[in-house]
Amino acid sequence: MNTLSFFNPRFTSDLFDVIDRNFGTFADETTGSFMPRADVIEKKDAYVIDMELPGFAEEDIAIDLKDRVLSIASAKKAKDEKKPDENTWLLKERHAMNFNRSFTLPDDIDAENVAASLKNGVLTISIPRKAASQTRRITLQSA
Repeated sequence: MNTLSFFNPRFTSDLFDVIDRNFGTFADETTGSFMPRADVIEKKDAYVIDMELPGFAEEDIAIDLKDRVLSIASAKKAKDEKKPDENTWLLKERHAMNFNRSFTLPDDIDAENVAASLKNGVLTISIPRKAASQTRRITLQSA
């Protein structure tokens, strides 16, 4: 059975996956880290991951695939727009933001042809599936 799941190197229990899915989306104001929401779709010929990343640019995002673990990370720096003696912040809610999400991919992926794009704040990663192996009949040859 092929399944795509959240990757947690310390724990493999389904309980921790449930915790990650339900409580891992909150932002941490002290460190600027957050967990972006993602949709995972299984198609006949590919897996597709759509992740909401509003305000992120292509150069802010790193995508790595190693040993069937797809990692998506970012460290977006806050813009320091204050010039000396010109501006005083009255409210500053936009801070540096970073995240790291990993997914364990099934065995049937074609790792060489993974593609990613960022459009309108949505990161789309397409992971093609290998064709299912066909049963081949072997004929006996007389000796």
